[in-house]
Amino acid sequence: QVQLVESGGGSVQPGGSLRLSCKFSGSIFVLHNMGWYRQAPGKQRELVAQITNRNQTNYVDSVKGRFIISRDIARSTVTLQMNNLKPDETAVYYCVAHSTVFGTDYWGQGTQVTVSS
Repeated sequence: QVQLVESGGGSVQPGGSLRLSCKFSGSIFVLHNMGWYRQAPGKQRELVAQITNRNQTNYVDSVKGRFIISRDIARSTVTLQMNNLKPDETAVYYCVAHSTVFGTDYWGQGTQVTVSS
């Protein structure tokens, strides 16, 4: 069973940076596409960034040029570097693994990111 453990959330001032990490275990990392979603209070969950098992990346328009998603195969970890954060990006951020074999999605427990002065 796939397990995802996020870390790196916290509070930061507008314009600041945070780095989220997600540790993958329980299956074969390279057979999964990875992504980060976020859900702000009262809003729908949205895809922020994703990276395929071939290292192709995709970002929501609002974070392009500020966020970078990457994966470390040796450590079975996916990272989201978030720069120049804005207050409306305050949300719970979730790591997601999508099995390219079975089409199943696995979710982490989420990590809170708060952007406030």
